[in-house]
Amino acid sequence: MTFRYAQRMAKVRPSAIGELLALGADPSIISFGGGYPDATLFPQEQLDAIFHDIIRAPGGVAMQYAPSNGLPHLRDQIAKLMTADGTPCTGDDVLILQGSQQGLDFAARMLIDPDDVIITEDPTFLGALIAFEPSQPQYAVVPVDADGMQTERLEAILSANPRARMIYTVPDFQNPTGVTLSLARRKQLIALANRYDLIVLEDTPYRHIRFSAQNLPTLKSLDTEGRVIHLGSFSKVLVPGLRIGWAIASPDLLARMGLLKVAADTQTSTLNMAAASLFLDRYDLSAHIATLRTAYSAKKETMLNAIRQHFPQEISATDPEGGLFTWLTFPESFDATAFMRDVALPQARVAFVPGATFFPLTPRANHARFNFSAQSEANIQTGIAALGLALHANLSF
Repeated sequence: MTFRYAQRMAKVRPSAIGELLALGADPSIISFGGGYPDATLFPQEQLDAIFHDIIRAPGGVAMQYAPSNGLPHLRDQIAKLMTADGTPCTGDDVLILQGSQQGLDFAARMLIDPDDVIITEDPTFLGALIAFEPSQPQYAVVPVDADGMQTERLEAILSANPRARMIYTVPDFQNPTGVTLSLARRKQLIALANRYDLIVLEDTPYRHIRFSAQNLPTLKSLDTEGRVIHLGSFSKVLVPGLRIGWAIASPDLLARMGLLKVAADTQTSTLNMAAASLFLDRYDLSAHIATLRTAYSAKKETMLNAIRQHFPQEISATDPEGGLFTWLTFPESFDATAFMRDVALPQARVAFVPGATFFPLTPRANHARFNFSAQSEANIQTGIAALGLALHANLSF
């Protein structure tokens, strides 16, 4: 039977990359594909005790409905964390989300009419494109380099796109490239957003997984006109299964996102909000994050060293200062999707994310995103060595 679907569904379709990565879920395959944290570092004992206590709390409070914008104490706790990170705010400025992914959906639905333009990095986070597509946008893209989005090219792009409504950026350890937006470019981005009257959607799930030096200021902390929507998440620094994210924005923007929240799901899980809140009350989140930083930094070095040792020298990889990913660039003639399908999965038994799908306008097949956080250092060494053998055996650069 054939049904008539709304026009917004035209671009909402399965990805061939998803089919490839489903194969990568085979336990016999070493997968560098997902954006997964290391499950061995999850605070399981603490969360076990927390859920035991909140479920048995008098009155069943944690199993009841909660305010649509989130538990007040959790919002206050997040505001305290944000203020300590240099972005002063109160609980009234916080909207609790089902992961920061929900904030991407809300921002697009709130701001984008069909054929309005979203400015993104090139490449950009695939999950954002998936969230934006039902709003039927057009895209304009800004190249990235080692210092992030090339904002010196942004003004010309804005001038050429009068229907631009929003700039989307992952400024800290960007997904997929791992690069970080420099301070000078952060200031320039805000200045241009002010000049051209755009909303800036700042997505920061990896911000606290920094391996060295100090964090750069958030775009929200540099916001002079209330036009930055800041998205944060506990998925990478606590556990992704809680699905606790948040938005911080000016009152009008936050109120409208709150209306979309009511329409979408009424509220985020009370149990999960209560668990996150009690974890913050009982335990030292900063100490847990320090453990993650140490572990992921070592894994990054293991992966980059293995790539240098085993891959052909024509292949380069970014050296991120934090986060979960490195971005590989192969010679122009290389097709990462075909290589993964025909060689990496069946022969090397290794999965990664081919890079073409991260480009909103012009796919470039000679890139790939590798996650270094989820696998053990031993698996990283084994997987990269196997891929190196496959590359040398099947390709001539």
